[in-house]
Amino acid sequence: MAVMDAGPTVTVLVVDDERPLVHLVRSYLEREQFRVVEAFDGLQALQAARAEAPDVIVLDLMLPALDGLDVAREIRTFSDAYIIMLTAKAEEVDRVVGLSVGADDYMVKPFSPRELVARIHAMLRRPRGSERSRDVRRFGDLVIDADAREVHSDGAPVELTRTEFDLLDALSERPRMVWSRSQLLDRLRGTAEYRDEHVIDVHVGNLRRKLDDPDAIATVRGVGYRMGAGR
Repeated sequence: MAVMDAGPTVTVLVVDDERPLVHLVRSYLEREQFRVVEAFDGLQALQAARAEAPDVIVLDLMLPALDGLDVAREIRTFSDAYIIMLTAKAEEVDRVVGLSVGADDYMVKPFSPRELVARIHAMLRRPRGSERSRDVRRFGDLVIDADAREVHSDGAPVELTRTEFDLLDALSERPRMVWSRSQLLDRLRGTAEYRDEHVIDVHVGNLRRKLDDPDAIATVRGVGYRMGAGR
């Protein structure tokens, strides 16, 4: 993964069937020295994701040929690029479903291109596992290798998105600490400027499901989350 100050080495794939929107987003991203690849339907998006190995994918939910959810599911089989879902629908279910297939964030149309750029910068500022040195963490049958960014539950590997791993990394780093949603957003995004605390709830739900343990992460009512008491 390229870091933010690498400029031209960071590739962003922008996928939307609204060509004027794609060109507008491209202009904002290129001002920030990102390399931009465009796609206008789901099949083009998959081809570009395989050929260009983007660091970040801006992906519309409603696409011709193959919709954004199916595209995201397929991309997650071969890429761990950050995915920001775009949707014209404000219903919460669309946001939850989008995140459950491996998206890291979402934006509802119409959106500010400047906000999109800020979110991408924030994603690229997240500390990677190679930048830290920690012991392997064990919580019963759950094993978290922070340096390798690997998780095993009862001996079986658990496939997590980057955002899901970063969230579990934070919680397991200080397992007795209760993290507020705001603190977790700061840890995940590196900025307090653009916030939607509901995103944390969605990712916690995904983690509990993937770890096959509803008690793996405990909810502290009125405060936030911590590693589960049974771990």
